[in-house]
Amino acid sequence: MKFGVIVFPGSNCDRDVVWVTQGLLNQPTRMIWHEETDISDLDVVVIPGGFSYGDYLRCGAIARFSPVMKATVEHAKLGKPVLGICNGFQVLTEAGLLPGALARNAGLNFICDRTPLKVESTNSLWTSAYKSGQIINLPIAHGEGRYYADADTLAELEDNGQILFRYCTSAGKISNAGNPNGSLNNIAGICNRQGNVLGMMPHPERASDPILGKTDGIKLFEGLLLAAVAD
Repeated sequence: MKFGVIVFPGSNCDRDVVWVTQGLLNQPTRMIWHEETDISDLDVVVIPGGFSYGDYLRCGAIARFSPVMKATVEHAKLGKPVLGICNGFQVLTEAGLLPGALARNAGLNFICDRTPLKVESTNSLWTSAYKSGQIINLPIAHGEGRYYADADTLAELEDNGQILFRYCTSAGKISNAGNPNGSLNNIAGICNRQGNVLGMMPHPERASDPILGKTDGIKLFEGLLLAAVAD
């Protein structure tokens, strides 16, 4: 699979993703400058973490108007995979590729930590390498990660199985105690109705290289490759 990692002014996790896809998984990968409009050569588009355009106005609010995002929307409409991590998740909601919004953390503070997550479903190309109900640990680093959506949208996400990852305690309990930022329904990651677009606040790319001590994140990328082989 050929990966493309978007680079906005202010992106700072782009090379981390490239190291995973190209360095660890040996998949062809190229950086996509935000002014590009032709990404037809790519199978997967990744919108990485960081502070696109300095997060002025609102996280992701300016990035969504970049030329590359118009191309990314078309890429998604074709059913091709799109992954948004942290700031990338915020950009996806601003662009309308995912429902809801990411608001200021409940404690109004920036959180940099590792947190347990529960894999809610493996019926997805993104989670096929995990086990349903598996508890994994991924890093988080955000000030605006509190997922919010209206009651009808939350009900649709629940009913359609679009919530792929939830914050939980180390024992796997979905509760306020395991919710680091106040996200509604403990939501850490969701996909669109078609399943090809995933947005998540935790950083799988930061828990992929064994040298960092944790590798729970690489299974997300491996699952994507397995799904492609199965197709």
